[in-house]
Amino acid sequence: MTNDDGIDSEGLLALTRAVAEHGEVTVIAPDREFSGASASLGVLNEMRPEVHRRHVEGASAAWSVGGPPALCVLFAGLGVFGPPFDLVVAGINPGVNVGRSVYHSGTVGAALTARSRGVPAVAVSQAVQGFGIEGQGWDEMLKGMHWDAAATVAASVAGALAGRGVPAPVLVNLNVPNAPVSEMDGWARTSIGRVPPRVIAEARLDPHEGRPGSYKVVMEWGDMVSLPEGTDGGSVERNRVSLTLLSHLTDVDTAPDYSAEEAAYPAVAAALDALFAAP
Repeated sequence: MTNDDGIDSEGLLALTRAVAEHGEVTVIAPDREFSGASASLGVLNEMRPEVHRRHVEGASAAWSVGGPPALCVLFAGLGVFGPPFDLVVAGINPGVNVGRSVYHSGTVGAALTARSRGVPAVAVSQAVQGFGIEGQGWDEMLKGMHWDAAATVAASVAGALAGRGVPAPVLVNLNVPNAPVSEMDGWARTSIGRVPPRVIAEARLDPHEGRPGSYKVVMEWGDMVSLPEGTDGGSVERNRVSLTLLSHLTDVDTAPDYSAEEAAYPAVAAALDALFAAP
């Protein structure tokens, strides 16, 4: 388990409790906020990241790391925290990671790092008030979060992946409405949209008084936009869980191989169908 909001994030705590029903859980998460870190590792030859033991309810062990979430996954893959892991789950991120925000998300970046090292992964994010900005939500946007609902959705997918062998690692990107499961309108397999529901619309330089040649960058948020049905953001906008399978990178001489995704998908789909069919 990891995230990009820090080991004390409410979303991580809810997710850990839910996923613990499906196996032994180790939390390895940043010691502070790393939103927007993507799959950054930092300057490895200059870093001396500190690691501290922590306690997280539902986890058999927990560690905080002085670095971004992808570095947490890298260290886990190198055996710093024990034997190899079967699955990496990242989240719950406050703010949906849809559209171009998947490129910048530390939540998705951690999952990408896991998949690149041969480990299947689930990234889970949840909508916030106003849908957040470029996949991030903070302060007043976090009122009334249904963390346990997103954790329940993610745990059903994690359980399906943990119980099924696939020919290659897969990455499931989940985006969940901010509502109880009973009030969601099901789920949909989606494609990545072109933009998030709300973007940075403008940025400008604002001079610092008394400091010639020094400026602040002032950003302006755009209005919420309606996204097409069938896209990740459009699904959440319509109160449905979005499930996107992010395929692996290939070189120019290799055709994309979707066999792993297609092998894993039936089990994941069945788990979500069962969740939303429950009374």
